[in-house]
Order: sequence, then structure tokens, then C-alpha cells
Amino acid sequence: MDTSFLFIIDILGTVAFAASGAFSAMDRKLDPFGVVILAFVTAIGGGTLRDILIGNLPVAWLQNDVTAIVILVTAFVTLFFGRYVKQFNKTLFLFDALGLGVFTLIGLEKGLQMELSPGICIALGTITACFGGVIRDVLLNNVPLIFHREIYASACILGGGLYLLLRETGLPADWNTIISILVIVLIRIIAMRYKLMLPRVYEGRNN
Repeated sequence: MDTSFLFIIDILGTVAFAASGAFSAMDRKLDPFGVVILAFVTAIGGGTLRDILIGNLPVAWLQNDVTAIVILVTAFVTLFFGRYVKQFNKTLFLFDALGLGVFTLIGLEKGLQMELSPGICIALGTITACFGGVIRDVLLNNVPLIFHREIYASACILGGGLYLLLRETGLPADWNTIISILVIVLIRIIAMRYKLMLPRVYEGRNN
């Protein structure tokens, strides 16, 4: 994948997840400091865990100032203008879905650069996409989405698998990335719209 294109989708993913974290904090009526903290942990949590696992130290966001600046700007823009967004929950959902797709591909690509196996690459993509949200939800005292029956991490796995399959077709890498991101976002939107969920594990339970 072209390095400049990877940088662009990295910025887009950072903006999407930072906004998602900031919206979540605002929804719980946290103060401005809390909004910034939630924006940071949501945007960098998954990537930090990924980098620790693969030994990429210092972790990516410590190696440049761009990520921190993007998160701060996004947090403050969301803080000051997010109150004008009427469909608050829908906005939060769309930002989260976009971040999920973008960060899945970023994590997967990191694994490919290290020549790891396909399964490990998909796992890294899923970790990158999901664990910032896990930390966000834990800090807000919510059960993380990844532990619900919602189609969340499974969307990352499906999109990551599609990305690896499309690499074998000779499709231009940038198109492959865009298609795979859109598929992950669409899976989340369709699953939410039609209330599609993973099979129930516990018989006789309502949740």
C-alpha cells in the first residue's frame, strides 16, 4: 500500500475514533478534560496495544506529534460544535463504524509489513480497531461492544479477510483498502439497521 495513502487513512481513522470517544464523553456529560481523555484513549488505545504486541517501540503515536495534535483538534471541535448535532447517537455510531473500518486495515497492514501470517494480521487489525473502544467503554462503566452479541469484531474479521483475498486478485492496493473499509462500515450499518446479532450462547436468557 502506498505510504502516503496509509498516512491519510491513519489520520481519518484517528479523527473518527477521537470524535467517537469525545461524543461518548459528552453523552455522559463529562467535563472538557474528560472529553479529551476519552478522545485520546479511543483513538490510540488499539494501536498502542498492537505496537506493544509486535514490539514496535516506542509506540506509533509517540514517534510524531501529528497524532496528538489531530486528536486534540478533533476533541475540541467536537466539544464546541457537537452539541449542534441533532442525531447524536447516529453520529456517534457512524464515527465509530468508520474508525472500525479504517483502523482494521491499518493494523492488518502493519502485520503484513512484518510478514506475519494472514490469521495474525487479521487479529492485529481487529485489536487495532476494537480495543480503543474497549478502554473507552470500561472508563465509562459500560460493557464493551466487543463483548455484546452485536456484530462488531466479526465485521473487522470479515473485512480483513476480504482485504487479503482482494490482494490476490491484482486489484490496486488503494482500491482494495477503500472497498474493505466500506464493507466493514456497511456490515456494521446493516447489522444495526436490521438488528443482526451473533447466535445466542446462553439458553433461556433474554440478553
